[in-house]
Amino acid sequence: MSDDLYDILGVSKDSSQADIRKAYRKLVKELHPDLNPGDKQAEERFKKVSSAYRILNNAEQRARYDRGEIDESGAERPEHQFYRNYADAEADGGERYYSSSGFEDLGDMSDFFSDLFRRRGQSRGTMRIRGQDLRYHLDVDFLDAVNGAKRRITMPDGKLLDLSIPPGTRDGGILRLRGKGGQGIGGGPPGDALVEISVRPHPLFRRENDDIVLDLPVTLDEAVLGGKVEVPTTTGKVMMTIPKGASSGDVLRLRGKGIKGAKGRTGDQRVTIRVVLPDEVDDDLADFMRSWRKSHGYDPRANLRRTA
Repeated sequence: MSDDLYDILGVSKDSSQADIRKAYRKLVKELHPDLNPGDKQAEERFKKVSSAYRILNNAEQRARYDRGEIDESGAERPEHQFYRNYADAEADGGERYYSSSGFEDLGDMSDFFSDLFRRRGQSRGTMRIRGQDLRYHLDVDFLDAVNGAKRRITMPDGKLLDLSIPPGTRDGGILRLRGKGGQGIGGGPPGDALVEISVRPHPLFRRENDDIVLDLPVTLDEAVLGGKVEVPTTTGKVMMTIPKGASSGDVLRLRGKGIKGAKGRTGDQRVTIRVVLPDEVDDDLADFMRSWRKSHGYDPRANLRRTA
């Protein structure tokens, strides 16, 4: 396999970020060690794919790779190294100049420069530099994101890591694992691992802010007569009362059955009624409705005609 990062992900150099992410997700599903136990070849490819995605998914890192400033591992190429700028300034005997070239992913650059300025006069061999922040991607189930969960993930270097997914995690949210990133230089602290979460869609539930939304099918007689029906929620099934004369589109609320928000308020579950007729309308139902319509007919579209 080529060492070129684009070749590793199977994309072209002019691919969009969306195409790169799509290719990465596909390869992760094929190569993840949990899905290929004991397959060393798949494990090695998984590591390369993850390393390639870490660079190409970061716009600045990708641009630097394209310009040849960093190599396939993300390491600074000799002609672009930070120490070159530092040594040049020392040789000139003037004010020391500390370039940030090559360290865009080190996190808070103000902390980085503050550390350097405190160490004026020290040799470059004793300079402590914080390690790079490394970026990863994790798909999680909808209910795990809503309720919280523990997941064991495999890092690109093969190490296992226990990850806590907080309740209410949103799609696209970032979990920061402090000290789990790249190794520091000269005894500097390690960087962090930044895990981007993608929440898989659920066949029943949708999320809107801190509310859970559910479409609930009800029978014709339940809508007309009302009654109690069983309703699924993200934490289990509950009984809910359907009011007499419910119509499709009516929205009922289950208070506190949503997601706990950042300010402590818990959202609701909004249940939208969908009246569903039987698969086959038999003669008895048809005859009854014809008789009922003669004496109780009404026009639900009157307002449409008045405003048209």
